[in-house]
Amino acid sequence: MIKVGIVGGTGYTGVELLRLLAAHPGAELTAITSRKEDGLPVADMFPSLRGRVNLAFSAPDKVDLKQCDVVFFATPHGVAMAQAPELLAAGVKVIDLAADFRLKDQATFEQWYKIPHTCPELLEEAVYGLPELNRDAVKGARLIANPGCYPTTMQLGFYPLLKHKLVDAGSLIADSKSGVSGAGRKAEIGTLFSEASDNFKAYGVSGHRHTPETVAQLQRFTDQKVSLVFTPHLVPMIRGMHSTMYARLSKQVSNDELQELFENEYRGSAFVDVMPFGSHPETRSTRGSNMLRLALHRPGNGDMVVILAVQDNLVKGASGQAVQCMNLMFGLDETTGLTQLALLP
Repeated sequence: MIKVGIVGGTGYTGVELLRLLAAHPGAELTAITSRKEDGLPVADMFPSLRGRVNLAFSAPDKVDLKQCDVVFFATPHGVAMAQAPELLAAGVKVIDLAADFRLKDQATFEQWYKIPHTCPELLEEAVYGLPELNRDAVKGARLIANPGCYPTTMQLGFYPLLKHKLVDAGSLIADSKSGVSGAGRKAEIGTLFSEASDNFKAYGVSGHRHTPETVAQLQRFTDQKVSLVFTPHLVPMIRGMHSTMYARLSKQVSNDELQELFENEYRGSAFVDVMPFGSHPETRSTRGSNMLRLALHRPGNGDMVVILAVQDNLVKGASGQAVQCMNLMFGLDETTGLTQLALLP
């Protein structure tokens, strides 16, 4: 059994990790830290876990995470980088769900996250944990930078087109929407029910920190300079994400060839569902699951390809993807503990 520790188990990605790992046949939850909730049984905070998680939260100084095989950081940016070096030195593998290791360039990280990076020596080693595009590297990794939720949809949507040099990499557009849980489990005016319900708004239009992350990763698959216009939106639902992506074709290609291209690229990816050409994937079709569904459109059979992608921002967009990486790192089948079907209605 893989001995698992979770740092920061009281947020939405933390409880999602608990939900998935409590039912994982190859994982054993051994430690869950929270300074504020020290001593509180996990099931008292999250009754959905009654009878499945019998641990209590522990203050970080009361638990030896070096006894774990892997430690997940479901924490704010800056926490994992402070603790990762010591854990890695003790032979513990680390999966960070925040952004501490997503960007290879230290200056870019500090520009967007407004905090100093305390262990830049690990940036080059960290493996970007998007298994569908980085599977072999994930298998051999000891430090995983779990991707952002929006970047997961954008990369899986644009990747096949860039890889096969079919589109202009300098004119990519992504219009994305996320449920309120993407903002985290905290008291903040903008995410209060009375503020977010019955409302729809864009944010981060002049610049969002997921843009440099996405551009850096997409750049690996093309010799053109990648330019991305990314606009995120907040929608009044708890969980779910929908990205509508636009790419201009630079070569002649039929709709059937586009469809075949995507199907071939993701044929071996259990958690990417390429729907029939012209389909309209819905967020509810992925709620609670680790599945990302996408579909292709080509308005008027012109030179613009539209890619629609949906996922659960807390599962494939965060905790499910982290568990997917854990499976690969420890030689398990990638789908272990992640075959839950989406919830309908």
